[in-house]
Amino acid sequence: MNIDKTIKDRKIELLSYFRDRASEALSSIKTLFAETQSDKRARAINENLNQTKSVLITTLLQQAEKEKWDNKEKLECVLMITYCNIVVMIESRNSVRPYEYMDFSRRVGELWDPFCKLCFYYPINNLSLFIPPLFSEVKKKITDEITDYIDNLPLSIEDKQALKTYYAKVWSLVSSGEIQLELDLHFSHNGQKYVVDFKSGFGSNEKGNTNRLLLVATIYHNLDENYKCLLFVRAEENNSYFNTLKNSGIWNAYCGNEAYQKIKEYSGYDLKNWTSTNIDWASDFNTETTAHFTDKNLLQYLLW
Repeated sequence: MNIDKTIKDRKIELLSYFRDRASEALSSIKTLFAETQSDKRARAINENLNQTKSVLITTLLQQAEKEKWDNKEKLECVLMITYCNIVVMIESRNSVRPYEYMDFSRRVGELWDPFCKLCFYYPINNLSLFIPPLFSEVKKKITDEITDYIDNLPLSIEDKQALKTYYAKVWSLVSSGEIQLELDLHFSHNGQKYVVDFKSGFGSNEKGNTNRLLLVATIYHNLDENYKCLLFVRAEENNSYFNTLKNSGIWNAYCGNEAYQKIKEYSGYDLKNWTSTNIDWASDFNTETTAHFTDKNLLQYLLW
C-alpha cells in the first residue's frame, strides 16, 4: 500500500486492502472463537480492522508531516481511509453475525459521530481543541465563591453555617454523583469556546438523555468562559425531545443538512459534499452484504 496524497481517490484499492486484512484476521479469529461466539468474533474483527486503520493513518500523517501537506489534503485522505474501514467493518461483522435493524441502525449512528469529528481534528478554519472542565473542578470553584460570599455577610456564625448547609443540600439535589461535562467535541474558534454533542437521532425513550443535556448545557452557560453548546443530529426528522433542546435557549440544535452546514461553517470543510461525492454504500459493499441489507431493508439507515 503506497501512502501519498492520491490515496483520497483510491477507494477501490483501499477497500481491497482492508478486505485482505479482514480475511487474514478472520482466519485466525475463527480458530479462537466458535460459531456460537459470534459476538466475540465480531468484536475481534472490529478491533483488528481499527488497528489496521490506525496504522494507515499514522503512516499517512508521518508522510504528511515530511511533505508539509495542508489540513485539507490530510483530511480528505483520512476521510477516505476511515470510510473504507467502516465499509469493511460492516461487511465483516455481517459475515459473522448478520445485522438486524435495531443493532444496525444503532451502529450506523455510532460511526457517524467520529466520522464528523475528523473535520475538527484536521480543520480548514483556524480552530483549536480544548480539554473540557471536570465537574468536580466546577463544583469546587462555585462552592468556594459562595462560601466566601456567605462568610462576608453581616450574619452570625450560626446563620452563616445554616446557609452553607442549605447550599450543600442544593448540590445534592442536582446530582447524587459526578455530572459528566465531557461531550463529543470541544473547540475554540474566534475567541469563542464551543461544546458539541453529536447524535444520530432521537428515539421514543430519550427523556433521561434530554434532561442530562439540559443540565450540562445549563452548567456550561453559567461558567465564566461563556461556552456555546451545539447539537448536531444526523436524522432529518426528529421528535419532541429534539425540539425541547432546540427551543431551550441553551442549545443551538441542528439536524440533517442544517447540521452539515454548521459543520462546514465552523470547521471550514464541506463534509456533505464529500459524502455525496464519495459514499455509495450499496455499490461499495460486497455482493453478499448488499444482498442481505436489501433483503432486510437496512439500506434506508445508511443516510449520511
